Amino acid sequence: MNEILLRSLTPSVLGILVRRGADFAAAEDAVQDALVEAVRVWPADPPRDAKGWLVTVAWRRFLDATRADAARRRREDLVDEEPAPGPASAVDDTLQLYFLCAHPSLTPSSAVALTLRAVGGLTTRQIARAYLVPEATMAQRISRAKRTVSGVPFDRPGDVATVLRVLYLVFNEGYSGDVDLAAEAIRLTRQLAAAIDHPEVAGLLALMLLHHARRPARTAPDGSLVPLAEQDRGRWDTESIAEGVEILQAALVRDRLGEFQAQAAIAALHADAPTVEETDWVQIVEWYDELVRLTDSPVVRLNRAVAVGEADGPRAGLAALAALDDSSASSRLRSSGGDPIPRHTAVAAYLHERDGDLTTAARLYAEAARKASNLAERDHLTRQAARLNAGG
Repeated sequence: MNEILLRSLTPSVLGILVRRGADFAAAEDAVQDALVEAVRVWPADPPRDAKGWLVTVAWRRFLDATRADAARRRREDLVDEEPAPGPASAVDDTLQLYFLCAHPSLTPSSAVALTLRAVGGLTTRQIARAYLVPEATMAQRISRAKRTVSGVPFDRPGDVATVLRVLYLVFNEGYSGDVDLAAEAIRLTRQLAAAIDHPEVAGLLALMLLHHARRPARTAPDGSLVPLAEQDRGRWDTESIAEGVEILQAALVRDRLGEFQAQAAIAALHADAPTVEETDWVQIVEWYDELVRLTDSPVVRLNRAVAVGEADGPRAGLAALAALDDSSASSRLRSSGGDPIPRHTAVAAYLHERDGDLTTAARLYAEAARKASNLAERDHLTRQAARLNAGG
């Protein structure tokens, strides 16, 4: 059974049902039923036309469900319109499904769940396990999301930037449960890139490939985090790096720079350095300057401070960090309590250590550990504090 084939056909099959008159929520349920049936039937009796088979079965499941619906009169009109079996429509509605699943009316968590289900073809159970929530909770989240977008016209133009943010959220979840969400995000972004010619879609795909290429070296055998500077670069996936760089270069020559292209350019410079000492930090700072211009994000400014510290020395990095602390954006975040920017304290600790102030660095590493959002990061920062307290 080719699970990847099934999931790749999901958006086009769903689009066909919606264009035939099915509402989105009912059509999505019918497609999921058809996928389950395919898993049961295909190993012994594979169809000649996989997409056509799924459309036929999904449409019949939709009709079976609607016959029992209270609006019987309206739905029975659709029974008379059932198309004869045959090749499925060649119209590709993948892009419209991406737009619908990332509709502005949805919360980010709902958009992610709906995208994985309707576009990615994952089951509710798989999505729930990936996000470490009960299946019933995820089912409710997906049902609410489907109800929210059911009234949205299917052919309404959408916002590419919103879709990209949703896909990046999926990618950053990494791996949990029985689904590799990073790999799934790459697959969905490839699918989106095939549906729309947009430099930022290419930029996001390049960024994902470049980050994913370093994945084998990010953790030690005991599961602890390995910082970029300490990673074994021989374990990086050179094929993914080469593909990411090629995609990025093709996007950049179009001279329509966006934030994902700029982030990918930074990742490419890290990937291009044979050793950490050979990293082109000056050029990385220049790309962060572009990102600041594009986003004015405090998180980008924080990462820029690290790059400045590498390019011009830790004192310069601390000065950039101080300038960030004085910025209005940082002040707004600080007013909400806690660390004003994720990883701010950890960056301050690193720069103070580079500057030779080990006492302050140890205190800040310990403080950053208490604020860490996940166990692996907390353990790493705790070890850094312990190392300095023990005298290096």
